[in-house]
Amino acid sequence: MKPKEIQLTLIDKQILKSYSELLEGLKEYLGDGYEIVLHSLESFEHSVINIVNGEHTGRKVGAPITDRALEMLNRLEDKGESNETYFSTNTKGEPLKSTTIAIRGENNRIIGLLCMNYYMNISFNDFIQSFIPNKPKEIQTTRPVTETFASNVDEMILSTLDYVKKEIYEDSSISFSNKNKAIISQLYDKGIFQIKDSVTMIAAQLGISKNTVYLHLRNLQGLENK
Repeated sequence: MKPKEIQLTLIDKQILKSYSELLEGLKEYLGDGYEIVLHSLESFEHSVINIVNGEHTGRKVGAPITDRALEMLNRLEDKGESNETYFSTNTKGEPLKSTTIAIRGENNRIIGLLCMNYYMNISFNDFIQSFIPNKPKEIQTTRPVTETFASNVDEMILSTLDYVKKEIYEDSSISFSNKNKAIISQLYDKGIFQIKDSVTMIAAQLGISKNTVYLHLRNLQGLENK
């Protein structure tokens, strides 16, 4: 059965919009070697509704769907699969590693495609530049961003607390009497207190009462509301 254009619902359009906003972030993360294309199946003639690094295939918003994508649509629908990865070439004969991911909307219909094409002729220098800060000075002056990858929420809270405690206790500009206040302030900025039972756990680890933690939190919220 040949693939057909579809009428998108409001929810379908919102789903595609959320994917469209994703493209810029992926471009920043993956670098210039990746062309990322968002197709809407509402119009095969002008299916590309967003694209980044389109110079690799010479396409822009409003470009049509590809023959390969049309061919894959049938297989994705028939087999109930969600993606397909393959190697191809652009019009210049340059090699690409590509993946096409089905985007499903209401009633589990495929409403769009997210296609990523890696330009395999990219120079090693250009490839490595995507992993280096734009300004060399940032390497020396900016503290590395920390992120806690934990297997459960308790571990995440305790690991974050340990990191913040170490940072605060090593800061000689903060008096000993204000250490706990500073720790709670940093944990508040990190959003830790949005997690259920975090106040009880933090209070126990700091050796203070829950009321003391709540007092600091009320003061912080009061400053935000001014």
